[in-house]
Amino acid sequence: MVQRSVLRQLIQIPVIVAALGYFVDIYDLLLFSIVRVDSLKSLGVSEANMLSDGVFLINTQMAGLLIGGILWGIMGDKRGRISVLFSSILIYSLANIANGLVTSVNQYAVLRFIAGVGLAGELGVGITLVAEILPKEIRGYGTSLVAGTGMLGAVLAYIIADHFDWRTAYFIGGGLGLLLLLMRVKVFESGIFSKVKEKPVSRGDFFQLFSSGRQFFKYLRCVLIGVPVWLVAGILMTFSPEIGKALHLDAPIIAGKAVMWEYIGLVVGDISSGILSQYFGSRKKVVRLYVLTCAALVAVYLFVPLHSTSLFYGLCVLLGITAGYWALFVTIAAEQFGTNLRATVATTVPNFVRGSILIMTPLFLLFKEQYGILLGTGLLSVLAIGVALLGLWKMEETFGKDLNYLEEKAKPSLAEEVPGTILQTPVQTTVPE
Repeated sequence: MVQRSVLRQLIQIPVIVAALGYFVDIYDLLLFSIVRVDSLKSLGVSEANMLSDGVFLINTQMAGLLIGGILWGIMGDKRGRISVLFSSILIYSLANIANGLVTSVNQYAVLRFIAGVGLAGELGVGITLVAEILPKEIRGYGTSLVAGTGMLGAVLAYIIADHFDWRTAYFIGGGLGLLLLLMRVKVFESGIFSKVKEKPVSRGDFFQLFSSGRQFFKYLRCVLIGVPVWLVAGILMTFSPEIGKALHLDAPIIAGKAVMWEYIGLVVGDISSGILSQYFGSRKKVVRLYVLTCAALVAVYLFVPLHSTSLFYGLCVLLGITAGYWALFVTIAAEQFGTNLRATVATTVPNFVRGSILIMTPLFLLFKEQYGILLGTGLLSVLAIGVALLGLWKMEETFGKDLNYLEEKAKPSLAEEVPGTILQTPVQTTVPE
């Protein structure tokens, strides 16, 4: 029998639906940032409170993402990948529609929190499902297709917000999500997970990730390697107007436009990083290449006097490309752990990376106050890129790894059971199914 082509293996309903789900996810995640000013003005928020209320709503959404990341990850390993994909998109679709009906900041905050909870489950569980149903030889192509398609949601959000009222933009996002639910009726569960459900093994135990030093540091490395992605999106693009002003460009920078161009770059980066990882047969080498290239472009972005806004927006595209290893980094996280913890890891890791903005923002303000916006942002960038390279240092290479295995809790060693002996660090064990 002739083997099916790579393209035919990729174009499966679960892959398509995961990609479209992430598309709607990114649309909603970025939409608030794009319509923030218009929506708050419509709700009667004064100029004096515009920034503080905006930060409050963003932090509320982020709290929902962090809580949802843990919740959906656990549920993905306990109940299944499909149930999470259905539930998460239903929640954030309904929250999106309700966002278009708010009449106060407090209502807005509650609904951004609920939307954040829903949004948290889409990417990690989608990547987990795609990684488990595709042959290991083409996993990188599948996960890159999901993320590359998803990033285009940011472009659509910018276009819709530019042509329609902010309330209509929310209604459109919610409607797209509900339409996607109809497609998901035909999505099938991962065969690898279906087998695990029938085994007497602990699934979705979040605290098992902290059961030994080796387990914890393996999980921590997965988080650290993604930090530069959110440095670019959450700091360099968000504060691009202030950075552009400090660079004395020939015209003011519009943050929404900078985000749009960056996300166009992310589409290219996510697709190219997956293809390169397949070509080189390595996840780590490609992530290292992208992180180091990102470091070089950050230096140009902050310290080379370009003067032209066109060149500045061009750099936003290039930074997006080098930060476009998001799908690859989530794939690495999914491949690091067994089937009974895979969704928990792949869902919590990207949301903890998003949550790193809660650390980076105060540091940005502190360094800006101490050293000025350009040097301060440069110092923060050195820290963010440094921790990513540190995370890569001793990370396991997972390209081509068979994912059909379980993660077991480390058993106490003899030293832990017998008083008076030297304690040994528990070693994580994995067993094939």
